[in-house]
Amino acid sequence: MRAGSTEKKIEALLKELTLEEKARLVHASEYFRSGDVPRLGIPKITMSDGPMGVRNDFYPADWHPVGTTADAVSYLPCNSAIAATWNKELARTSGSVLGREARGRGKDMILAPGINIKRNPLCGRNFEYMSEDPCLIAEMVVPLIEGIQENDVSACVKHFACNAQEWERLWVNVELDERTLREIYLPGFEAAVRRAKTYGLMGSYNLVRGEHGSQSRFLLTKILREEWGYDGLVVSDWGAVHDTRAAAESGLDIEMGVTPDFDDYFLGRPLIEAVRKGEIAEAEVDKKVRHILRFMLRVRLIEIVQKEQKNGKGKMVAVPVADRDPGYYNGDIMHRYAKETAREAVILLKNEKHRLPVRPSQTRKLLVIGENANHLHANGGGSGEIKALYEVTPLMGLAREYGGNTEVKYVPGYYVPARLATDASWQEDSTAELMTDTKRRDGRKYDAREKALIKKYRDEAVALAKEYDDVVIVGGLNHDYDVEGMDRKDLSLPYGQDELIKAVLAVNPRAVVVMMAGSPVDMRAWKDDAQAILWMAYNGMEGGTALAEVISGTVNPSGKLPESLPAEFAQTPAAVCGDYPGRKLRAAEKKVMNAHLTQTFKEGVFVGYRYYEKFGVPLQFPFGHGLSYTEYKYSGLKVSKAPGALFEVQVKVKNTGHVSGKEAVQLYVGEKTVSEENPVKELKAFDKVELQPGEEKTLSFTLTERDFSHYCNEENCWKRMKGRMVIYVGASSADVRLKKEVTLS
Repeated sequence: MRAGSTEKKIEALLKELTLEEKARLVHASEYFRSGDVPRLGIPKITMSDGPMGVRNDFYPADWHPVGTTADAVSYLPCNSAIAATWNKELARTSGSVLGREARGRGKDMILAPGINIKRNPLCGRNFEYMSEDPCLIAEMVVPLIEGIQENDVSACVKHFACNAQEWERLWVNVELDERTLREIYLPGFEAAVRRAKTYGLMGSYNLVRGEHGSQSRFLLTKILREEWGYDGLVVSDWGAVHDTRAAAESGLDIEMGVTPDFDDYFLGRPLIEAVRKGEIAEAEVDKKVRHILRFMLRVRLIEIVQKEQKNGKGKMVAVPVADRDPGYYNGDIMHRYAKETAREAVILLKNEKHRLPVRPSQTRKLLVIGENANHLHANGGGSGEIKALYEVTPLMGLAREYGGNTEVKYVPGYYVPARLATDASWQEDSTAELMTDTKRRDGRKYDAREKALIKKYRDEAVALAKEYDDVVIVGGLNHDYDVEGMDRKDLSLPYGQDELIKAVLAVNPRAVVVMMAGSPVDMRAWKDDAQAILWMAYNGMEGGTALAEVISGTVNPSGKLPESLPAEFAQTPAAVCGDYPGRKLRAAEKKVMNAHLTQTFKEGVFVGYRYYEKFGVPLQFPFGHGLSYTEYKYSGLKVSKAPGALFEVQVKVKNTGHVSGKEAVQLYVGEKTVSEENPVKELKAFDKVELQPGEEKTLSFTLTERDFSHYCNEENCWKRMKGRMVIYVGASSADVRLKKEVTLS
């Protein structure tokens, strides 16, 4: 359908709508559906969480699950795990699986991916996000969105923008300079809009410069609509709208919420009344309806046709598209793709004395310690929770991988209190005005029975560790900590894990340690004593399989850290430079904004490795780090002029070891003489290459003018740097293998 013809049909159908019908379209009619206009055949838009799979179904106005077996789905690696692959092809296949399953479950929009910058390692939703680096996010989110949207379903990239904490998430105002906004917090969203052509986008809970993100004229109108030319659909986060006029006159299209009084939402009856009184122009509502109808056409939910009337006049109506992609879920191919992604998301942080792999043929007794080895994670985390068709735990993965010739024994090692049962809806509670943080479960006092269990589990694990040559400890976090609605209080491992791991390593230094987490944890208590450490974010239904294959050597690890692992929160830029969780509002601020706190991003562009490298802060493990069971040699770095760009960069990479593997090659750019206001270097490109033993390949990268530019606050534009620059190529931000100087005139 030609664009001009499409827009004419949208305008013709818009003219048929009454104000009341328009208002019905721009707010929810159910928890996960917008309103409809049956008179004209305009259907509801059906949405669903979330980034790790299609969430279970709820009743239209009740947060209790429907409870049938039909909504169990493939549980996919979280966005942190996808980013850890550094593999754009896997990002696309992950998106394709998510989109196909969403369509198979009858959804029009999947509320994913989450791409907020991991500024604060305490943020409870970090596991839903990708990285601390805008380049890695942008390059991974584009194929992910493209994969989702090839299935006649929309992505909904979120949360726009500057969402970096869960503490007071609805009521924290973010202040930051324009350069920081443009260079750190917007590039992923800009790539999603301009390159991936996302059909959907979600506003954030927090305020930015005094405006709530889901009703912000600055973000949703000035930047998104006017500057980026976005004509897609914008939905609010659930319960994120606070003012009828602000929402109506911003780039928001649909208001969603967590309470069942749908018609009383700000874009419901209050909107109709304001338009009737002349307080809000009906043209503002028309803009939203155009975006909604255009969205429906893009996902092939409807087509707009002319229907003949009895009086001989024609009327425009919407009708369903007969051959819309029906989708499919829980297919074998989905599970295979989930496994492929999971394999490349496992990160080998440390491997002294070649402790790994532990070949099945070389061990007859394997001890598995740690509650996380036997824990199911799919059903937790908030709106990212999944009703998984199945989930392979690390324990199951290891038992299957090593088979009947190896005795695999499991003990929990540490005690995790059961979650407290409640009839309350965390969804409704999560937007309560007075909600703050919740006490951590291991912060409460343990009774005598629980203290006895803690000692029993630890003593049992240590005693058995003495008897076994091969021991795997699986610890880390769970969704009591990596969870929507609250932040962690520090980077400490919960449940007394440090004491357990230290005690086990004291009697068996060869024990392999696995950390499962969506955010950094402090490993200093035992990191130096462990010979081998593996890192894995929540890795989907086949995560246990992938982990076991890496431990056994069936799979050569190739994941790399998408974020730095600092030792403690006090050393992070959010703590050193910022005022987390935020200061109370001043009297003047209270008069102009609906907030409780203001959080100023005082570190500016120095987020993540940009800060740690600039100021020489030691890390547990650096951004981009990840080892392999083979070795790679980098050579032949060449930089030449490129048509349509500034430079083409070529580098040779050779597998000099004895097993095949995949290497994520990273390219950074920085000044030779580093200015005070700039990072030492910044990631600008990467690629992942598969190499057989002895094989060598040449990789090519293109660098544009934007790659050598910074945003100028004074002139409000991008300005290219001048003088001597350095192009770095390496295996991580701290492992530079080659570099070359270039001159920008």
